[in-house]
Amino acid sequence: MKVSEMLDLKGKVAIVTGGGRGIGKYIATGLAEAGADVVIASRKVQNCEKVCDELRALGGKTLAVKCDMASDDDIKGLVDSTMKEFGKIDILVNNAGITWGAPTLQFPLDKWDKIFAVNVRGVWVLSQAVANIMKEQGGGKMINISSIFGSRGSIEEGHPAVAYNSTKAAVEVLTKNLAVKLARYKIYVNCIAPGFFRTDMMEYIFKPEMKAILDIMIGQIPLNMYGEEDHIKALAVYLASPASNFVTGAVIPVDGGLGAM
Repeated sequence: MKVSEMLDLKGKVAIVTGGGRGIGKYIATGLAEAGADVVIASRKVQNCEKVCDELRALGGKTLAVKCDMASDDDIKGLVDSTMKEFGKIDILVNNAGITWGAPTLQFPLDKWDKIFAVNVRGVWVLSQAVANIMKEQGGGKMINISSIFGSRGSIEEGHPAVAYNSTKAAVEVLTKNLAVKLARYKIYVNCIAPGFFRTDMMEYIFKPEMKAILDIMIGQIPLNMYGEEDHIKALAVYLASPASNFVTGAVIPVDGGLGAM
């Protein structure tokens, strides 16, 4: 196959959770640009609908679905809506995630539980449901979104969110475990671990009063820059396409070299 054919996603159906903004939107855009039909899911369906309107201009089909990843009923509704509209699921991108900032020594337990419910349990519940569909279809591609914080600690001043790192570590091991267990069904499971990207979730760090912290964060990155849309969407297309048919269980950092230090 030519490289252009290996990266072609025409006729494929993808679900992207948390696709209404940030990295999820970047990935959804890349998949649509490669020809996939894309289902965008998040708690704020208005954001999903806006992205769907933008992606339809690329020529593919889209569907916006309201889904709270802490709700089993919402997850079932997402899968059911996708199957009703498209009849199959070829690609699943588990991107949706939440965080909560609070001093580590006073971090509230209810927020800890909520973050794990969305970032880990929800990923598992959706992955299991979709894996059963992919098994019957003869295979599929799953892409989990972790974080550079899934394999390291973070300073209190810049990232006071102790539960977040632990959830992303869990996602990375879940990726490896599912990759091994689902390989017999030709279901590929890989993970992208983004570093510091400028997204609306991280926009607070770009406020003038946070300049000193921002300078420290960027100064720690060997490439001395933050990530943007073009730095991640092509990697997602690669992992979703036949080009990655000998890759499973990988955790790929996209972090400007920070993880190499």
